[in-house]
Amino acid sequence: MLDKREKTIQFDIKVDDHFTRHLPADPESKNIVRQVEGACYSWVTPARVSQPRLLACSKHLAARFGFPENFYRSDVFLNTFSGNHLMPGMKPYAMCYGGHQFGSWAGQLGDGRAINLGEVTDTKDSTWTLQLKGAGLTPYSRNADGFAVLRSSIREFLCSEAMYHLNVPTTRALSLVTTGEKVMRDMFYDGHPKMEPGAIVCRAAPSFVRFGNFEILAARNEHALLRQLADYVIASDFSDIDPKSSYRYEVWFKKVCELTADMIVDWMRVGFVHGVMNTDNMSILGLTIDYGPYGWLEDYDPSWTPNTTDAGTRRYCFGNQPGIAQWNLTRFANAILSLVQKPDGLQQSIEQFGDSYQERQQAMMFGKLGLDPAPSYEKEMLVKKLPTLLSVVETDMTIFFRQLSELNTGVSLTDPDAIRQLKAPIQDAYYRPEQQTPAFEKEMDDWLKEYVYLLKKENMDPKKRCQSMNRVNPRYVLRNYMAQMAIEQTQKGDLSILHELMKLLEHPYDEQPGMEKWGLKRPDWARNKPGCSMLSCSS
Repeated sequence: MLDKREKTIQFDIKVDDHFTRHLPADPESKNIVRQVEGACYSWVTPARVSQPRLLACSKHLAARFGFPENFYRSDVFLNTFSGNHLMPGMKPYAMCYGGHQFGSWAGQLGDGRAINLGEVTDTKDSTWTLQLKGAGLTPYSRNADGFAVLRSSIREFLCSEAMYHLNVPTTRALSLVTTGEKVMRDMFYDGHPKMEPGAIVCRAAPSFVRFGNFEILAARNEHALLRQLADYVIASDFSDIDPKSSYRYEVWFKKVCELTADMIVDWMRVGFVHGVMNTDNMSILGLTIDYGPYGWLEDYDPSWTPNTTDAGTRRYCFGNQPGIAQWNLTRFANAILSLVQKPDGLQQSIEQFGDSYQERQQAMMFGKLGLDPAPSYEKEMLVKKLPTLLSVVETDMTIFFRQLSELNTGVSLTDPDAIRQLKAPIQDAYYRPEQQTPAFEKEMDDWLKEYVYLLKKENMDPKKRCQSMNRVNPRYVLRNYMAQMAIEQTQKGDLSILHELMKLLEHPYDEQPGMEKWGLKRPDWARNKPGCSMLSCSS
């Protein structure tokens, strides 16, 4: 078990301070909430905790960092990633950034409950920043305390690693630690706060820089610092761009647009809904960042959002994610406008984002359906009709697409009995089978006939088609009810579900004997249960 730790071990992480060496610090050393100007970060120290306990560690990520097993089972590891101990080279800091939240400029935000420890180099010579989320107060904590609770920390830890194994661009999670402290939170902002167990997640990413890092500098007219930060990011994370080119910022912005488009396409592919696509939650590297009230689309409803704060406008619902990404990129473009000679290049990249996204989205959908990526009118019409069909009857998105690979495409398309046999695999995807009216059945039958016709026309080997589809259509995703079950059991001291889900989500595309229960539809008891349907931005 993870709480059986090695008491002594000689192992030091080699930590660099590249970000802080190249960018200016806040001269104020007091850790008090304030406006921070003329700086990219503030020095802070994690709060000490009384009884840290390691609940989970990503062995996959630990291995990538070259950490031996006896190290992440040691007291040294536990104390380091609970914030009680700093290894040589660790100089903790919190970043300053702003952002547009729910469409409105929010001013200074920053790392309100995240503290960066420094950078490490992995076994592939890639650089990562290690960050503690929930480690205490920073100058950017605003009216909060900088801590995090166990339930949100479990969700962040599990989802970070789940998304990585789904091949979705994401930040990672190394460890999950409880602190022994109690934290007061009002889960639904409804006047019923309560004390909850505190926790810390160690997050890792090549960079935690967001659109908002640039927005705050532009809003304050700190243009020299804006340029310094942009040049640092280009040199550190976009080394293929010529740092001396007079058009380097336009080229950089275009690459950020492309990375963002790729990320959103992957979100849509697996049915992921971020829930809080504020500009301060948009990574400069196109990584999924800040796992708050996220969720997976279960019954296919493009207007669904997991965020109770967004329930009225549904700004950040599943179907709006591509458009919001473009809106956020426009805010980013406005922030770096002073760096470019002419705004035309930025404007062109923004306008091209829509077309570029649609091309990527179409190719992704062809892949989910097992069709050749080459576009055709017939395939485009097939894809265009599908969302409406999925919305008419309450349909589980994950199960529907996974089961399509099981269709027997060799049946006669003129035999009614054969058609019933053809569509049998997808019946498992319907939450309310009784919603299948005769009119719906006819439309679905017609769609399936067109689909099978195109599959036969392309003449792909059925086995290869199935394998191809199952590489992009997961069998398992982290449904909210699954995370909630792990939370409830962990709060009782039982880590079995937490560890079972960690193992399951490492291989989301594989059939895993004994794990079949996690690949079924959301149970009815979870339809409206708190934590299983919608969540708030509360930690």
